[in-house]
Amino acid sequence: MVQVRQSTIIDAPVDEIWAILRDFNGHDRWHPAIAFSEIEGGEPVDAVGSVRHFRLNDGGELREQLLALSDKDRRLSYCLLEAPLPLMGYVASLRLKPVTDGNATFWEWNSEFHPPAHRRDELVKLVTEGIYQAGFAAVRNLLRRANTGSPVETRTLRVAPPPSVEMPRAAPMVTSGQAATTRAMVVERYGGPEELQLREISLPQPAPNEVRIRHTVIGVNFIDVYCRTGFFDLLQPPGVPGMEAAGIVEAVGSAVSGFSAGDRVAYACPPVGAYSERRNMRPELLVHLSDDIPDEIAAAGLLKGVSASFLLHDVHAVQPGDIVLIHAAAGGIGQLLVQWARHLGATVIATVSSDDKARIVERLGAHHVVVYSRENFTEAVMRLTGGRGADVAYDAVGNDTFGGSLAALAVRGHLVSFGQASGPVGNWDIGRFASKSLTLSRPNYAHYTDTPEKLAPHVARFFQALRQGVVRVEAPTRYTLADAADAHRDLESRRTTGALVLLP
Repeated sequence: MVQVRQSTIIDAPVDEIWAILRDFNGHDRWHPAIAFSEIEGGEPVDAVGSVRHFRLNDGGELREQLLALSDKDRRLSYCLLEAPLPLMGYVASLRLKPVTDGNATFWEWNSEFHPPAHRRDELVKLVTEGIYQAGFAAVRNLLRRANTGSPVETRTLRVAPPPSVEMPRAAPMVTSGQAATTRAMVVERYGGPEELQLREISLPQPAPNEVRIRHTVIGVNFIDVYCRTGFFDLLQPPGVPGMEAAGIVEAVGSAVSGFSAGDRVAYACPPVGAYSERRNMRPELLVHLSDDIPDEIAAAGLLKGVSASFLLHDVHAVQPGDIVLIHAAAGGIGQLLVQWARHLGATVIATVSSDDKARIVERLGAHHVVVYSRENFTEAVMRLTGGRGADVAYDAVGNDTFGGSLAALAVRGHLVSFGQASGPVGNWDIGRFASKSLTLSRPNYAHYTDTPEKLAPHVARFFQALRQGVVRVEAPTRYTLADAADAHRDLESRRTTGALVLLP
């Protein structure tokens, strides 16, 4: 049995510290190791026996159970149920006491566990430094921000992985005025996933109207595939793809206002270049991240959440009672559309390619799920609606579904074609639309998001939906930056569900 005992003095009132620590589901908002946290089964955050499922920034997932909590003694204890590390029998406790002289707080954090003998020193150091000491520092930063308004850099720290896990090499820290290099996935010529090659590229100092961002998580989207193949001309070889990421501002140009080094930010916009450890870019479309939006959720969900916002509210304003058909419903944007459309009062008919994906979409609230690999979805929609059809179809698949989507619409129905994962839809005689007075939309993401004034309402709407539980971004599938080609292969073959991200 190993015992780890750490303590510190925090220059803040004990009740203020206790308000932070007693939230068993709040550690992701202050501890640098934790990317996302949730209480299973919707239990209260202070309910003894509740189980917290959380994800680390390095991708590990853990489950902990609250064993005791006392507001009177300002003490809580918990145990580890599941973890990627051999911390057998791990039980920990937090205890706070007011310091006799002054207005400070004594914080003690203890644990005991059984490590394998050959990894004892490594795991003791991990718990001591990566969990306890990092947590002490993070809470100090959180309080400093609350008191002074200065940025909190709690997300820049990482729990060290075990030696068997190889982490990507970090590029050097830079400051304004320094030139540097960074690693990036470069497309030398248009083509397949194999054209994504890891390269060391130059990174000049930020221009006066630019900021430098160190990426922590990078989003992968189908538009990146279009850029890699040359279908969209957003990328000119040699170039770096990627339009979505979250990270930390490292340096700020002399003409930039509203951003400071240490700010947590995210973006989902051109120009391309997100598949890199660091980049410079203009800040107009950068989004500040509050403490309750983890980096991974921002990188996995911002572009998709903004898209879902304008698709459901602007391109076609979904109303209570509408019948909504959603293709590729188990994908990243499909999952958001299903949840959000149901919240808006629509009847949701979702199509997927397999039973496993059907189960995912059913859990998200779809009223009807059609596995199109064994059932004609057009016939299914007509059967489910008594021959009426859908008021709107959201179709990002393209060639394989376009004709069927038109046939599945009701009179005065609306087909929103916002992608073509299976290929271009070809040429269509619009005269055929008159048989049902159909409407066709082909929205372009940039036309709804290319200025701060256009983008801000969608970001605010999406983040509010996250906070209110209207939508939930599931844990994304993770790849290292060097494995971006594998991410593209999996995305194009439809082997994945939900969002995909790259870890620099």
